Amino acid sequence: MTLDLEALYIDLHRHPELSFQETRTAGVITQHLTELGVEFEEGIGKTGIASVIRNGEGPVVWLRADMDALPVPEQTGLEYASTARGTDPSGNDVPVMHACGHDMHVTALLGALERLVATKDEWSGTIVAVFQPAEEYGAGSQAMIADGVLNRFPRPDIVLGQHVTPLPSGTIGVRSGTQMAASDGLTVTLLGRGGHGSRPQATIDPVVMAAATVMRLQTIVSREVDPRDVAVVTVGSIHAGLKNNIIPAEAKLELSLRYPDDEARARVLEKVERIVRAEAQASGAEEPPVLVTDHTLPPTINDVHATARLVLAFDAAFGEGTVIDPGMFTGSEDVSWFAREAGVPLVFWFWGGADPVAFAEAFAAGTVERDIPTNHSPFFAPVLQPTLSRGVEALVVAAREFLDTPAD
Repeated sequence: MTLDLEALYIDLHRHPELSFQETRTAGVITQHLTELGVEFEEGIGKTGIASVIRNGEGPVVWLRADMDALPVPEQTGLEYASTARGTDPSGNDVPVMHACGHDMHVTALLGALERLVATKDEWSGTIVAVFQPAEEYGAGSQAMIADGVLNRFPRPDIVLGQHVTPLPSGTIGVRSGTQMAASDGLTVTLLGRGGHGSRPQATIDPVVMAAATVMRLQTIVSREVDPRDVAVVTVGSIHAGLKNNIIPAEAKLELSLRYPDDEARARVLEKVERIVRAEAQASGAEEPPVLVTDHTLPPTINDVHATARLVLAFDAAFGEGTVIDPGMFTGSEDVSWFAREAGVPLVFWFWGGADPVAFAEAFAAGTVERDIPTNHSPFFAPVLQPTLSRGVEALVVAAREFLDTPAD
C-alpha cells in the first residue's frame, strides 16, 4: 500500500477529538496499521495505541506521536477546517480543533512506519510506535505507562518524538539539554463570604480578593525572578459568581506555571503560595485558600550525546542550515515520562510548518509573533508541503540513526 498522506492529514484535521476521546482517530490509525501488517494493541491508557515492528537483533527505538485536539473554534478558513464539537471534562459543549498540530504528528508517524516497513532489509532492531492520547492534559503518557505499555512492549533504548511549530516549513529545531520547560497546572480556590451586592460590608468579597491576587502574582516574574532566568506565571481562567447583584462565596483561579528546572519550580511555587495566602489574609478571609495541583510535567531534556548524533544525521540528510537551535521553549510536553520511566535517553525536536515566504516577510518586518499563527491559535494551519514530507523524513532518519544496519 501507499499512504495518501495529504488525504489522511485532511481527514484527521476535519475530525479532531478532545483528550481521552480520540476514538475515531484511533480507529483511523489502527486501520492503517492493519493494512501495513504491523502488530499493535489498542485501548492502552484508554485510547492509546502501541505498535511494534520486530526486525532482528538490535536496539529498540520508540517513536511517539500524540493524537488529541483542543477546545478551540477554528478560524483558518481552510476548505477542510474543523466544525466539530465535543464535550469538555466539565460537561460543556465546545468547538474542537487540531490547533496544536497533533493531526500532523499522527500522519507523519504513519508515513514513517510505512517507509520503515518497506525498507526492513536496510535496518535491524525493533521499532515501537506509540500513538498517545491526552497530551493536552499532560496525562496521556502517564496513563499509558500506568496501563503497562513499558512492560507490554519491548522497552526502549531511546525515545524519539517531534512537534510541528511555526518555524519555516522544512526547518528542524533541536537543542541539547532543556528543549521545553517544566510546568504545573494549579487551581486556587479563594474562600470568602457571600451576600447581597448592595451590602458588600457584610461580605468578604472573593472577586476583589481574586483581582488583587492576580495582580500580585504578576510581580513574581517581574520582581522576584532574576531577569536572566526563565519563568512564566499565567492566570488563564477566573471563575466567580452567577449574577450581578450576588457577591459569591468563592472564586477560582487556574494557573499555568513554567520553569526550566526543578530548582526554579520550587522557588516559583513557594512564591505563588505565599502571595495567595497573604492576599486572602489581607482580605480578611475566614478560611485559608485551597491550592490543588492539577498536573505536573517535567522539563523535556534532550540527551546531549544522542542529540549531537542526530543533528549530524539531519545535516547529512537535509543539508547544513536546515537544523537550527530554537532556544528553550516555555511550552511543556509529557513525552519525557516515557524516557524517564524507562531510564533511557530522549531526543525531541521541532519541525517547521509555517509558509517560508510568509515567515521570511514577517521576520524582516519584525512581526512574526503577530503574523505567523502559533500553536493553540484558532488560525494555526501548517502548510501541507513540505511540512508533511519533512515530518516523515525526520522520523525515518532519526529511527535509522539509532537502529542497526545489517552486515553486508
